[in-house]
Amino acid sequence: MSDLLKTTRLSRRQALVGLGAGTAAGLIASPSIILAQTPDAIRFGHLTPRTGFLGPLGEYGVMAVDLAVEEINAAGGVNGRKLEALKEDSVNPQTASTKAERMIERDKVTCILGEISSASCLTISQVAARNKTLFVNTGGNSDALRGESCNRYMFHVEHQNSMYVKSCGRSLMAQGLVKGKKWFSLTADYAFGHDLLKVAKRFMEANGGQFAADKLVPTDATDFSALLLEIRAAKPDLVISNLAGNQITNFLKQYSEFGLTFPVAGFGFDTALAWAAGKDNFAGIWPCVWHHLIGSGIVRSVDNFGFSGERPTHPELLDHLAMRFVAGGWSVKKLIRDKATANRRLPDGSTPLSTAALRGHHEVVKYLLDTGADPSAQNADGNTPLHAAAFLCREDVVKLLLEKGASVSVKNSNKQTPLDVVSGEWNPGLADFYTRIGTGIGQKLDLKRLETDRPKMAKLLRGSSGKPDEPGAKPGE
Repeated sequence: MSDLLKTTRLSRRQALVGLGAGTAAGLIASPSIILAQTPDAIRFGHLTPRTGFLGPLGEYGVMAVDLAVEEINAAGGVNGRKLEALKEDSVNPQTASTKAERMIERDKVTCILGEISSASCLTISQVAARNKTLFVNTGGNSDALRGESCNRYMFHVEHQNSMYVKSCGRSLMAQGLVKGKKWFSLTADYAFGHDLLKVAKRFMEANGGQFAADKLVPTDATDFSALLLEIRAAKPDLVISNLAGNQITNFLKQYSEFGLTFPVAGFGFDTALAWAAGKDNFAGIWPCVWHHLIGSGIVRSVDNFGFSGERPTHPELLDHLAMRFVAGGWSVKKLIRDKATANRRLPDGSTPLSTAALRGHHEVVKYLLDTGADPSAQNADGNTPLHAAAFLCREDVVKLLLEKGASVSVKNSNKQTPLDVVSGEWNPGLADFYTRIGTGIGQKLDLKRLETDRPKMAKLLRGSSGKPDEPGAKPGE
């Protein structure tokens, strides 16, 4: 246990609860200056790359830390105590280790969190273990950090390489891009990339594919022209990116400039840097955080990513959630069951539950309802999850919402109840509207099924509302 914990007599759980993030104006310019810690404040260290090929991502992490500490301190801190953050550029594994040691021994931080580089995560975790101080990894993906290199003082809020590979891999298999196919991979030449390539090869071999080539790319590389010429000559069935940081930006820009048309997929994904390539250059199959759980999350338009999707709104999400997770007593349930999160409106005016209901994701709807989502919460346009599910005739979702107490009498801005939206007669204009809705959510809707199921849905809702089941029931406005 650190000296700070000993001197302040904090329990291990109290120390964890006390984590957050804060601003320290002089730290960035003069990290060697020792700042006096307010007696009642809880100090933690934030290490992340702010220079080099991962630097742009690190800056998002710093913004997230500042935002989290501002929110937590404005709400009264943790048990009445304010939070202080000591923030530094981790630079590389060696420097990260030195700064972690200094933060613990000299600056008396309660905990260290952050980092993106898997190699730096390893050296920080070794320092943390020696000093019996907690380290929360918010960005290192290597499987080794969760396996042979893991220790009891390291905690992860970031996903690992195996999860990304298997998620993308299932999509690639469904599209016939694995069995009997040749992949050409480009891999960042450091710990993260090496681990990711190892996992990718294991997946490929287990599912009947092979690598046409795999090339290690230096982390400071900016010119991909020689590799793009090799790809053109190899004519692979799929190009795989195991790159990181601004490598992704440079590769995608140049891939587009070369006019190559081979499909692209990525097992490592940094949203902000991918979008920096420009929407006309970015396409392919990439892993993304489960957007139904976290609302808009990193980007709302994951179903049409790279075509007509939007720029990411919260690439700093992982660091921010890490702050709230630790400040909330390391409770996953508390983080997910936060009703303010479950019921908040997304930038487009909808709630996470309405979005899941519209798409027909039964398990997601059930999960959100079980974690505190209001089944009758209205979007900005007045529609509820029941309006959304009923309109697209998602019978299983409608029944689940009704079981959870969803109101059948709430009216949207057009004065329509859920029953009203399925009571009108079928017509070409309605069919066209359904087609546009399907395009908007990235699904091809079966218009014939909808035409047949609308009267059935009306009957189901009419029975739940207590209205008579009459064939001539007057439709809503």
